Amino acid sequence: MNTPIIRLIKKSDNLQIAKVIRSILEDFNVPKIGTAYADTALDCMYETYKKPKTAYFVVEVNSKVIGGAGIAKLDNFDGNVCELQKMYFLPEARGRGIGAQMMEVCLSKARDFGYEKIYLETMEYMTHAQKLYKQSGFKYIKARMGDTGHYSCQIHMLKTL
Repeated sequence: MNTPIIRLIKKSDNLQIAKVIRSILEDFNVPKIGTAYADTALDCMYETYKKPKTAYFVVEVNSKVIGGAGIAKLDNFDGNVCELQKMYFLPEARGRGIGAQMMEVCLSKARDFGYEKIYLETMEYMTHAQKLYKQSGFKYIKARMGDTGHYSCQIHMLKTL
């Protein structure tokens, strides 16, 4: 397999990344409501992440999008906190260090944007993802922050940048 490329999303990536994210959520039997699955942004990721202080990155191998992750200001929260959003990778991308590379790209961009902290939500059984988050310095917190609309996500984590 060729070397993966991490780059900013392009409009032409919208269909591929939506399919990637939905297929992963289906593989994990994630509820279709109260999670990223129901987000209207999934079908227009490029447009969603064109706002100030937001960015979405995709991982591409041989012109195929195999994952992605982004950052944006935490919705409905009064503070200088961003959220790590929609970090998902197809099975062929896993176990290759791509997640750690993507995390560094997102954390670096969050710092560039001047955010003080970064928040995330995930599912209890997504243990491999949680391992990456802990290795990246995220700590578990007891309650959700802001209102992402992802009320089915039981795990909340936060990192100071």
